[in-house]
Parts: sequence; structure tokens; C-alpha cells
Amino acid sequence: MATNSNDGGGFLAGLLVGGILGALAGLLLAPKSGKELRADLKHKGEEALDEAKEFYQEAREKSKTILDDARDRAEALRREANRQLAEARSKARDILKGAEEKASGVVEEAKSEVKRVRTAVEAGVGAAKQEFSKEDKTKA
Repeated sequence: MATNSNDGGGFLAGLLVGGILGALAGLLLAPKSGKELRADLKHKGEEALDEAKEFYQEAREKSKTILDDARDRAEALRREANRQLAEARSKARDILKGAEEKASGVVEEAKSEVKRVRTAVEAGVGAAKQEFSKEDKTKA
């Protein structure tokens, strides 16, 4: 959403220059004596200088306002970004903690299942040994 801020400044500068040139042309073309003409030129020059100083001051104040506003917005954006980052870190910690707890539960379940299978295998091996020893005794 970029705006062209030169439109108002360009218009005012053109208005100022046009006003000065128009006043100068009017003074030069008016039937006056040299002394009156010089006095009018001096007066109009001072007015133009005053207007230019006023224009400069207004532009300076507007630019300061724009810069202050930009700084305030940048600071607000920085604070919001930090808040969102802290929130994301907190959520990531919570997710990681939950995953660790689930993994721990799965590991404990797996250990329990391994013990159960080991016990079953040992019982099966023991039963097979007894069966083989019975067969060996009956064959002998």
C-alpha cells in the first residue's frame, strides 16, 4: 500500500514557483518608477523567501511526523513478532514434552512386552526340553 507523498509537495512547490514568477512578471510589466519597482521586487522577494521558509518548515514537520510514526509502527511490529516467537517457543516446548512423555510410555510398553515375550519363549524352551527329554527316556 505505497502512496506517493510527492504529489502534495510537488503541487505546493509548483504553486510557490508559479506565484513568484507571476508576481515578478506583474511587477516588471507594471508602469512604475525604478525605485518603486526595486522596492516592490525586494518586498516580493522577502515574501517569497518567507513562504519558502514556511514551506520548508512544514515539510520538515511532516517528515518528522512520518518518521516518528514509522518508528512507532516498527516498534509495535517488533513487539508483536517477539510475542509470537515466545508463544511459538512455548508451544514447541509443550509439544516436545508431550512427545517425550508418549515416547517414554511407548518405551515402557515395549520393555514390558519384551519381558512377556522372553518369559513366554523361556517357558516354551523349557517345555520343549521336557518334551524332548520325555521322548529320549521313552526311546531308551
